[in-house]
Amino acid sequence: MKENSFVSTDEIRSAFSAAMSAMYRTEVPAYGTLMELVGQVNAETLAADPSLQARLEDTDSLERISEERHGAIRLGTPAELSMMRRVFAVMGMQPVGYYDLSTAGVPVHSTAFRPVGDTALKKNPFRVFTSLLRLDLITDKILRAEAGQILSKRQIFTPGAIELTERAEREGGLDKADAERFVTEALETFRWHDKANVDPQMYQRLHDAHRLIADVVSFKGPHINHLTPRTLDIDAVQTRMQDHGIAPKAIVEGPPTRTCAILLRQTSFKALEEPVSFQAADGSWHHGSHTARFGEIEQRGIALTPKGRALYDELLNTSRKIVRPAADGSNAAGYEKALAEAFVPFPDTWAGIRAEGLGYFAYSLTAKGRKAKADAARSLDSLIEDDLVQFDPIVYEDFLPVSAAGIFQSNLGDDAAQEFVASPNQRRFELDLGAKVLNEFDHYAGIEQASIADCRGMLSSAEAAE
Repeated sequence: MKENSFVSTDEIRSAFSAAMSAMYRTEVPAYGTLMELVGQVNAETLAADPSLQARLEDTDSLERISEERHGAIRLGTPAELSMMRRVFAVMGMQPVGYYDLSTAGVPVHSTAFRPVGDTALKKNPFRVFTSLLRLDLITDKILRAEAGQILSKRQIFTPGAIELTERAEREGGLDKADAERFVTEALETFRWHDKANVDPQMYQRLHDAHRLIADVVSFKGPHINHLTPRTLDIDAVQTRMQDHGIAPKAIVEGPPTRTCAILLRQTSFKALEEPVSFQAADGSWHHGSHTARFGEIEQRGIALTPKGRALYDELLNTSRKIVRPAADGSNAAGYEKALAEAFVPFPDTWAGIRAEGLGYFAYSLTAKGRKAKADAARSLDSLIEDDLVQFDPIVYEDFLPVSAAGIFQSNLGDDAAQEFVASPNQRRFELDLGAKVLNEFDHYAGIEQASIADCRGMLSSAEAAE
């Protein structure tokens, strides 16, 4: 097999993302409604701000916004996590970041599988937040053992998905026919199953420990539990969901409304109560329901440096010491006020964020810079001051553990569930994964430095040509 006959990982990822969206839209019709609402809000936002549209077009970001989405999946065993890493690698997706959600009372730790590098992200930035159940956090030893036994008996990947993943690893890629079959086979892992693989009594015991535990352990496969379109104005979507027959969660997770968006803001519609069947010991089937799948919306801002992220965490903690958001939304207004006041110290201009070293930026030559003769060795600040170089925020491609847990909690409704002791264990996670997770800060710093080098290289070329 010649390498040039292989389909690119970017194409496979794009095909899989589209297939996943089509499947989820069929399974969860409210997701289609949500996509239409987000499309309307994005069109209105761009129409109201032509300068925003121009900058997005200049940075190759406009086209990807309407297509961009992320999903989330919850796995039960280390073997499932390791194989999932291999499947996502066929799509050009690597594990980035480690997230410990036990700090917020959710018994999982996670990573985000996504493309890495500016070129791959511009082609298709599809990402999947992937969590592994922490059986070690279940205090009931008998239930913990029983849950482990149930999970050990299932195979969430089709033989075809495994075979094609192994072929891609062995041969270095997949041809067109195999790539199409791979998408079809891999999609089966994420499909909804309405028949549980536990009896009603076991489901209730798992549910009583934590609804997420029941969601992971009780079914044949992990089913995608949400997909997420990207909006340019999450507050408008939040306000208008109710008008479209969608019940939103009480608050938007993440930073407050800002002129210059930072990191990630997320909201969702409440999880659906879906009919499922449970088989009793005598073989009879019993009708019941399960709540897990929902729709989520995100608004992405600038990726923050370690200094910026430390400030974000500090200000978020400050706001939550004043008002911690209640699960039922009863103090939503008070929380949003406390959050906005807490974040006043965080600069809200791109120049201010850049001056204080709080965010990552991509640099490019201005129209003047592309024509001017300039000393490429000059300081970046002086090149910007003379309108030779401009800067645009680098989009944050990753996630926030407190926000992810807030989305999970609001949709699982687990107020009465077991409390979990915070216990991050990145080393254990990476052993189960079979690889190290990539450091998100290194990734953004690399994009920023490459853009600076490109600017200096082009200025040097122009100077040499004189």
